[in-house]
Order: sequence, then C-alpha cells, then structure tokens
Amino acid sequence: MFIHPSILVPLLGLAGALAWVALRPGMAATAAALGCAGLLVWMLQRQSSAERDTLGARLTRLEAEREADRAALARSEAARAEAEADLRATEERYLLAVRGSQDGLWEWDLRSDTLHLSPRWKSMLGFEAHEIADTRAGWLGRVHPEDRPGLEAALERHLSGAEPRHDHALRLLHKDGRVRHVLSRGVAIRSESGAPFRMVGLDTDVTALRRVQTVLDAVAEGTAGASGERFYQAMVQHFARALEVERAFITECGEAPVTRVRTLAVWSARAGHTENFEYALAGTPCAEVVGEGRLCFHREGLAQRFPREAGYESFLGLPIVGTDGRLLGHLAFFDTRPRGDDMLVESIFRIFLARAAAEIERTRALARLAFSDSGRALLS
Repeated sequence: MFIHPSILVPLLGLAGALAWVALRPGMAATAAALGCAGLLVWMLQRQSSAERDTLGARLTRLEAEREADRAALARSEAARAEAEADLRATEERYLLAVRGSQDGLWEWDLRSDTLHLSPRWKSMLGFEAHEIADTRAGWLGRVHPEDRPGLEAALERHLSGAEPRHDHALRLLHKDGRVRHVLSRGVAIRSESGAPFRMVGLDTDVTALRRVQTVLDAVAEGTAGASGERFYQAMVQHFARALEVERAFITECGEAPVTRVRTLAVWSARAGHTENFEYALAGTPCAEVVGEGRLCFHREGLAQRFPREAGYESFLGLPIVGTDGRLLGHLAFFDTRPRGDDMLVESIFRIFLARAAAEIERTRALARLAFSDSGRALLS
C-alpha cells in the first residue's frame, strides 16, 4: 500500500513517541505521543480533503464530457430523423407521381423479395388485376424469355451501384400473345449506408413508336429513288408488308362526281404485284374515303357490311389530296383478320400520301405538257 510522504513523517514520529512511552512513561513521552497522533490525524484529513477535491473535479469533468456526448448524440439522432423524414417525403411524392401516371408501375421490396404490380401495369398487357400474381415470378413470367437474362443483368448493375439508374428496353408478352415493347425505368431506394432496400420502376409502352419507326424505315427505304409506276408499286408493297396486311392498292380518280376509280398499283401477300383494274365505288368501303375525303377504318366485320369484300375482315382507306385541296385518289389496305389501332401510323401516312399526291400531279402535268406539245405539232 502506498503511503504519502506527508503522512510518513508524523506516522514515524508517533511510532517513536509510543516507544518512548513504553520504555519511559511520563508526561513528556505522553505529550509527544499525543502531539504526533494529532499531527497524523490532521495530515490524514488534509490528504483526504485534497483527494476528495481531485475526485470531485474529475467527476465534474466526466459529467461535462458525458453531457457533451449526449448533446452530440441528440443532434445526430435529430439529423438522422430529419433525413429519414425527408427520404420518406421524397419517396411518397415520387410514388404519388408515378401512381398517377399512365405508365405501368412496379414496386420491389428487396428485403422480403415481394413485388407489387399496379393495375395499370397489368391492364397494359390485357390482364385484369387478379390475373397476374404480385410476385417476382408473376412479373418475370410476362417478360419475353429472350429478354429475361438482359433484364436481370441490368437490375443487378443498378442495385450494385454500377449504374446510377435502371433504364432498359425489353419485350413483354400481352395476353393475346402479341409482343409489347416497353422502356423500363426505375431507381433503387437506399439506406444511409447505401444498401438498396426497395426499388420502384415504371414501364412505358413504346410499341406504337417502334411500329411507326419500323414502317417509316421500311417504306422510306423501299421507295427511295423511285418515281412514277415504280414508286406506286414500291409504296403499296412496302406499306403492306410493314403493316402485315393481305392486300393493298393505290388509286387515281377523275373529275367529280367520282363514281369509279382505277388503280395505279396493286399488291397482295399471295400474288405479289398484279394487274391494275378499274372499279365502281358503290358498295365498297372505298366510297366513304373518296366520297367524304376522309380516313375510313373498319376494324372488323367488313364483309358483313360490304358483301362485295367477301373474305376480308378489316379495311383502312386514306384519301390522297392535291396541293389545291382536290381529291386525287386513295390508298387502301384490306386484311383477313380483325385489326387494331396498330394500323394507324398516321404521321407516316401523311408523309407518303403527300408524296403520292405530288407524283400524281407530276404525272398529270407531264401528260398535259405532252398533249400541248402534240397539239402544237399538229397545228404547225
């Protein structure tokens, strides 16, 4: 046990005084012993008070440090709670926005590996809400088999942090067996440590846009550099193939009132290019196009309404209008199947109908010029 030097001196003095009392008792020895004892007690009290003061100061310092740590922890907790509240508010705003859109929403809880598919997502593929399970298997089951590996790889790249966003094109399978092209975009919601715990995505149906691009590329490439009869033939052939219809033709009409038209080019999936012909409009769907100068679309039941069109189920006709507003002819498509709005690539039709009108007007102008030259030659 350690004895402080200030205690050792009176302690040794007391021991000597007690020995003196034992060897030679007397007043002097007793007084010396009492004096040394008193000094020892005073020194012990003094040391105890100093140690108590030191300990109190240390406790005060530790308490202050503890309060500082507690305040820092409280500030940290407040900051974390504020960050979490901001995250929740941002997530809620995002979810409200995407849920109100016309795109298909999906939400994937990574911790439980559960997935929610919105009713809009399911209806985009022709399904009722109860017809597809809200599971990962139900989701991936509608992805085209050839596109599943690519989708899973794209999701993994985003979740691992290799890509900041999930942005991937893929094909989904419609209930009727057709393929829908979609752009799938999503973002992972991450914890403070950066680990993803949830993912929210939107699938946008871009089938119509892709179809427009496909038709445009096919017809533009097929008619490039063509004119006259070659242009008409290329136009009906490539439009028919791109739209996947059974038959297509382009016509020219004469002066009003128009009761008959003649074809400039005819193409069918079975026979290819065939001979041109002239026909009466009465009793045909073409009468609506030519008579009213407007687009006419019969999705199904064509033969029931127009017995002359036996064997055909659907029809699309579009007027060809000249620069002066006069009707020059029309473009017609017939199919043996019911058809939907995928036929209506109007932005592409406008381009090539305008070109067809220009070609008809050019041909007529050349004919008038040739007739005029012929007349002058006869007069001379």
